Amino acid sequence: MSTENETKSNRPSHAIWQVIDGFEKSRWIRVGAGWANKDGKGLSLIFDSYPAVGRIVVREISEQQPEANGDQQ
Repeated sequence: MSTENETKSNRPSHAIWQVIDGFEKSRWIRVGAGWANKDGKGLSLIFDSYPAVGRIVVREISEQQPEANGDQQ
């Protein structure tokens, strides 16, 4: 049985986004997640898909961040 602290530590600390730049807005599509390493000097990344176009952005997860397929600038 896992404790509340273990459950929180299993959640990713970062989201991986594919960003496709458009004329007026950029499309942000969530393509994976990242977990901070125990030493705090890096991230372990897991991709659900690997984008062939656009750029990849890794951002810390916040409560205000859209879950997926949201438009951001």
